[in-house]
Amino acid sequence: MNSLDDRDHWVGLLSPDDRGDHGPHTGWCWVYKGYDPAEEPLREALCTLGNGRFATRGALPEAAPHAEHHYPGTYAAGLYNRLTSYVAGRDVENEDMVNLPDWLPLRFRPLSDDADDTTGEESGDWPWMSPDTCEVSDYRQTLDLRAGTLLREMLLRDRRGRALRVYQTRFVHMGDPQYAALRTEFRAEGWSGTLEVESAIEGDVTNSGVARYRALDGRHLTDHRTGHTDDGLLWLTCRTRHSDVHVAVAARTAVIAPEGTGPEYRARERDVAQTVRLDLADGVPVAVEKTVTLHTTHDPAISDPLDACLHGLRTAPELDDLLVDHHAAWERLWQRAELHVPGLAGCILRLHLFHVLQTLSPHTASLDVGVPARGLHGEAYRGHVFWDEVFVLPYLNLHFPEVSRGLLMYRHRRLGRAVESAAEAGHRGAMYPWQSGSDGREETQTLHLNPRSGRWLPDHSRLQHHVGSAIVYNVWRYGRTTGDQSFLHGPGAEMALQVARFWGDFAEWDADRSAYRLRGVVGPDEYHEAYPDADRPGIDDNAYTNVTAAWALSFALELYHELPEPRRGELAEKLALSPGELEGWKDISHRLYVPWHRGVIDQFEGYGRLAELDWEGYREKYGDIARLDRLLEAEGDSVNNYQASKQADVLMLGYLFPPDQLAALFERLGHRLDPDTWRRTVDHYLARTSGGSTLSSLVHAWVTARTHRAQAWRFSREALVSDVADLQGGTTPEGIHLGAMAGTLDLVQRGLTGLEATGQVLHLDPAPLPFLSHFDLSVTFRGHWGVRLSLEGGRLRVTVPDSAQRSLPLQINGHRVHITPGETHTLQLPQPHEDV
Repeated sequence: MNSLDDRDHWVGLLSPDDRGDHGPHTGWCWVYKGYDPAEEPLREALCTLGNGRFATRGALPEAAPHAEHHYPGTYAAGLYNRLTSYVAGRDVENEDMVNLPDWLPLRFRPLSDDADDTTGEESGDWPWMSPDTCEVSDYRQTLDLRAGTLLREMLLRDRRGRALRVYQTRFVHMGDPQYAALRTEFRAEGWSGTLEVESAIEGDVTNSGVARYRALDGRHLTDHRTGHTDDGLLWLTCRTRHSDVHVAVAARTAVIAPEGTGPEYRARERDVAQTVRLDLADGVPVAVEKTVTLHTTHDPAISDPLDACLHGLRTAPELDDLLVDHHAAWERLWQRAELHVPGLAGCILRLHLFHVLQTLSPHTASLDVGVPARGLHGEAYRGHVFWDEVFVLPYLNLHFPEVSRGLLMYRHRRLGRAVESAAEAGHRGAMYPWQSGSDGREETQTLHLNPRSGRWLPDHSRLQHHVGSAIVYNVWRYGRTTGDQSFLHGPGAEMALQVARFWGDFAEWDADRSAYRLRGVVGPDEYHEAYPDADRPGIDDNAYTNVTAAWALSFALELYHELPEPRRGELAEKLALSPGELEGWKDISHRLYVPWHRGVIDQFEGYGRLAELDWEGYREKYGDIARLDRLLEAEGDSVNNYQASKQADVLMLGYLFPPDQLAALFERLGHRLDPDTWRRTVDHYLARTSGGSTLSSLVHAWVTARTHRAQAWRFSREALVSDVADLQGGTTPEGIHLGAMAGTLDLVQRGLTGLEATGQVLHLDPAPLPFLSHFDLSVTFRGHWGVRLSLEGGRLRVTVPDSAQRSLPLQINGHRVHITPGETHTLQLPQPHEDV
């Protein structure tokens, strides 16, 4: 891959902000220069705008419907629909995050002056102007992160040689999340005449943004109705076919003088449009402003989605005033989520933060939604919720704890379904799904397509029961960081105890090993879904699964005994907890089996006995081997036969737990995990991981930051550019990787600062990397808002804002200091030891 430091590679992709108030290396603008149709899918994903309630991809408003290279998509958080498709000789059921009606369309074309027309064609037959139908010059597209806007400027020349300069501003309102808007300014250059402009709402949309899903039914919307009001508002309503969610979109289109003729209206079954004709004079700008509202029956405090949309438009401020409020809302977010890193890395980190905040904003806190693995940016993974909270919540906990709480409540509301799923599988407790959607049932597909071989194959990834431990981990970390006892002792305790009950029931005693075992699971690696030539899916004793299950059992017991007596008694009665069951959990938490092989932790029982892969041979043969599983299957082989991992598995333990906690966990299980053993384990798996997931480089960067500093920057760089450069070759256009983006923020926030919250004390153990040795960030901790951590020149400066709070206890390098609100404390860091 290209070096992140090779700035020439990024010319035309990224440009620092040149407004002068942020310096040349801390830009707030993400700039694309020139029009490249092949790059449009990636740009559309990375230029998505949202507000935590809904988001719209950065597609071209002027593009023809269903145009090649363009995929408009608008997605509302938590809005799913279930359909059944006939695939590979069987019925396959999938629940998708629904692509909603497209509010963007704004098309334009000059009309003919009959005296000069030599084409013999009617004006209405001419194509709409767009970069796909015209000669394009001066094309520039700018994502303004500070303002939360997408800006476009282009000069188009039609086939008669008429040049039209177009300026466009788009936003999805962060202050009032029902609104979105598009302002388009037209300027004729070297001619005067009539410009026809069509503003529309397009309802003939499907879920077809992921090529490998196109054999599945993607038509989720039905019962379309369209029309316009007497005061000129366009509207469209529809509903989802199975979940019966009613959706309404309405638009107000205004022309800023000079006036032309019109408007004229057209309402068809699945689209509605308003057409105006504008008189353009050479060099004189004319603007069209389109303001949109979107509502669904999921929204609170409305009686009807269409009524709410129309009311919102009739009471909406002018677009300029909406934009001012939108800017102010974003400024408040940036103040709470402050993160400054110099250079190109800082630009990318800010882009990552922007997309995290667009997907999971304070508006999200009141919604019944989880963390969609691919954001609200596309249809990959069908918008499902996996385990990405474990990478996202640590960042949010220290900035937007109310959003973290809301996301955890999504899991709690589905606790009953997780208990039912466990019972259906013959177990007690809560078995959370690997992929979750609307109601918490298991949404993981039973078949998946290998696009390389064209074969549909069984999918056993639903056996990743470690997601339950991840949910408990998120409960623990949220409570530890925020001190929210009402959540920890309420919903958090219920989830922790029910997941512990599942592990207590799932574990099997093995008398030969004098240990408990967890059989028939799949670990985070995902490549290994079975043993070679096995007649059953799953592998046994995945080390990550077993160690985190032991931890979850231990934490559930600690939390139970910490509960106030009335609450403890209430839960014991509600869950029918007995002293014998709790003792069983304690025994299992000390005696779960952890496999080892030749002095390193074995990824699962028997992993070390699998064949070694010819890594160099496969790299020479295929180049990119990130999806090694697909390559081997296409060859008639199986990755189950080899010591090869898709992503970090055992090493995930080093991501979740600091070294001292991880060593204590292994000691509890009867093993000694000293620094040398951990280093050998890290080396072993770094050499056997293909990097088939964006999360892999993130975790590797985290665990090598303190043990393999020479390698840590390489992994950090890969994590940073994974989406902006689409390193996995076509995956980012289907949706950004939200966990990886949030994880890079947390790599700076916690990984490089060693920030840990224990009780009322904030612990710091900095380990800056050479290229990330200067940063400035703020966190919220136990009532202290905006605690600033600044690292530069080997000095860490901690500033606690003035408040009525008590002093903040800070522990660093074994020394504790108390910083009074309104004061700053500066610490000189020891020089890091380099790799040998």
